[in-house]
Amino acid sequence: MAFLNYHHLRYFRAVANAKNLTRAARILNLSQSALSIQLRKLEESLGQQLFEREGKKLVLTETGHLALGYAESIFRTGEELMDTLQHRTAGRRQVLRIGSVATMSRNFQMEILRPLISRPDVELVIRSGSLRDLLQQLEAHTLDFVFSNLPVPRDARTRWHSHLLDQQPVSLVGRKTKKARRFKFPDDLKTMPVLLPGLESSLRAAFDLLMDQAGIRPIIAAEVDDMAMLRLLARESTALALVPRVVVKDELKSGILVERYRFPQIKKNLYAITPDRRFPNPLVKELLAR
Repeated sequence: MAFLNYHHLRYFRAVANAKNLTRAARILNLSQSALSIQLRKLEESLGQQLFEREGKKLVLTETGHLALGYAESIFRTGEELMDTLQHRTAGRRQVLRIGSVATMSRNFQMEILRPLISRPDVELVIRSGSLRDLLQQLEAHTLDFVFSNLPVPRDARTRWHSHLLDQQPVSLVGRKTKKARRFKFPDDLKTMPVLLPGLESSLRAAFDLLMDQAGIRPIIAAEVDDMAMLRLLARESTALALVPRVVVKDELKSGILVERYRFPQIKKNLYAITPDRRFPNPLVKELLAR
């Protein structure tokens, strides 16, 4: 079994950035022949050619471009490791790796991330997916925290913490019409179609309970898991949409949509899921403190 030699990877990275063997050898304080041998050993261990010659210039192959991306990531992670263990954060860019459940409202998340977005010392890496996949990445230390609509239960193996970041009011919204009469809740839902989140949504569960209590079976025009799609349907459909106000805040501000009813008893929660860590990312602590 072949093992990756990180000295070889360092030499490869230097040559790739210098695009010239002689220049890279001078930077590394090695002879050109010694550097050439190290590169050849790396190619042999990978079983792939990393460079092609174009005159005096060395040009990365497709495999070389892929390997360079991994090399940059590996060395940057190594630098972060040393800084974290030695508590050095000043003077360098900090990376915050965030997982985001794919069906969540982006506006909701932006409310939380806005203070970090314009900071020159912060780099955000945002990955979306299912909550299950994101928690696996969190456990594997490839994410610092996960945005979630729901708290995550703790157990003896995975000691998650569910931090409530924000609560947003939930409304029925619809397109603005010239002859819109005053909406009467819940009676008008006997005849007016609605756009609803999917059955797994906490909003949907709360809405269905209210309808059951009122003895009303709503006319469902569509069930949508994705908040971005629900927002688009609200803009185009004549049906009312059940959404957190933050999802359609631009449409409400411009007058494309209007709020027909706000639910005092339903809130949309946003959680940050974090694990127990000896060396947590300081940006997570800063974000939670807000």
